[in-house]
Amino acid sequence: MKAGTSMQKILSHLRRADSDFGLVARGDRIAVGLSGGKDSLLLLRALAEYRRFDHTDFELVAITVDCTGGKADFSKIREFCESLGVLHIIEQSNIFEIVFEVRKEKNPCSLCSNLRRGLLYSAAAREGCNKVALGHHADDLVETFLLSLLYEGRLSAFAPLTYLSRTKTTIIRPLLYVSEKEIKSFVRTLPIFENPCPANHHTRREYMKNLMRTLEAEIPGARRRMLAAITSADRYNLFPKKKKA
Repeated sequence: MKAGTSMQKILSHLRRADSDFGLVARGDRIAVGLSGGKDSLLLLRALAEYRRFDHTDFELVAITVDCTGGKADFSKIREFCESLGVLHIIEQSNIFEIVFEVRKEKNPCSLCSNLRRGLLYSAAAREGCNKVALGHHADDLVETFLLSLLYEGRLSAFAPLTYLSRTKTTIIRPLLYVSEKEIKSFVRTLPIFENPCPANHHTRREYMKNLMRTLEAEIPGARRRMLAAITSADRYNLFPKKKKA
């Protein structure tokens, strides 16, 4: 593990996000969307540690949506959940078949994401969870903002806390202040499940990652300042709507 990065530091970021946005409350039953990637694995571990050290009384359930139709091996992830004392549930699906073989989507990420989220939220509701925790981190927030700005012409990004009235579920993102660099420090301690998606590393989001690397190299601190601009309401300085005469 790289010097300077510790679980205590991750927990301090999590505690700050919880304090700023009211993410976790006593009595919550939280479903963690566990894809098996580094972000979701660290999220589960951090929430398990947060529950233990912050003395907050809440439950955790890990839910993995299997997009491969049962072909993937999640045994190491199950063992990881057991080591944390967390129930692990696998939701079977044939999402990859639908997206790549039936629909043959040219831009598959949006449809795949919507299908996975739908299954995750439904499973969480079935398991009696009132909240779903997703592993989006600080870099994801900045990249989402850039995607919306450059491809949609909108100033938009995901929120740290969102209530879904249809499923009566609240979505939380506890790693909002954690950088991807900090998460990568924990990779060797996590049972990473390699993403089997055929479109992996060939997406608009991957392009945004590379763009941010370039910006950060040429303008050190750019990512940090963009994050502050997005999360701090007092930094908004946009044109007001023109008043009618």
